[in-house]
Amino acid sequence: MEEPPVVSGVRAIRAWVDVAIVVVVLVATNLVAHFTTVWASIAAVPVAAVVLLGMMRARGMAWSELGLSPRHWKRSTVYALACVITVATVVVVGAVLPVTREFFMVDRYATVSGALIAAMVVIPLQTAIPEELAFRGVLHGTLSRASGVRGVFVFGSMLFGLWHVASSLGLTAGNEGLSAIFGSGVLGQVLGIAGAVVATAAAGAVFTWLRRRSGSLLAPIALHWSLNGAGALAAALAWHLVA
Repeated sequence: MEEPPVVSGVRAIRAWVDVAIVVVVLVATNLVAHFTTVWASIAAVPVAAVVLLGMMRARGMAWSELGLSPRHWKRSTVYALACVITVATVVVVGAVLPVTREFFMVDRYATVSGALIAAMVVIPLQTAIPEELAFRGVLHGTLSRASGVRGVFVFGSMLFGLWHVASSLGLTAGNEGLSAIFGSGVLGQVLGIAGAVVATAAAGAVFTWLRRRSGSLLAPIALHWSLNGAGALAAALAWHLVA
């Protein structure tokens, strides 16, 4: 899809200021979400996404730059459906096969009710939608103005990977398959965090490609939800199969 041209001069300075504002808000949001209260962890990311959206609209960013223009919804819906079907198929197969089942056995999704609430409520409202609004919407739009396509892919993906450092603490200890490979000690945690950062940075690049290809946030939101939501449901399935 067509991207706005990279600006220069005073407009370039303003564009980089916008990028800096978005990054500062995202860093603060990540710290609040993971190291303060339970209620703050629930509300921080959705509130920050709405605030960032309002700020950038006030600073003159068009809906199309934010991936929210209605004229791209039809095209993006096709990509969204393809993403959901593909990911759901792969995840279900992975959860059913004994050789890969352990990697889906995440402790917090051991019950069907917990997995359903996470997949249908928590993940879309607290993770997939607000994170895509913030990263593939606002950050994507500001980086496009400041540094063009290359900057969006490199800086956007890198920041998305680093965003997941805090949420990856204790990752290996809570996953049967990862614990078996890396262990649950300090070294295992470090390796788990590093792996999560690399994996989510790569996912960020795919989300960015979808955002540019479809022109809308619908496709990356769908892929983001399918990876997390279908993963939660697959975890419950995996635990059920070994029960």
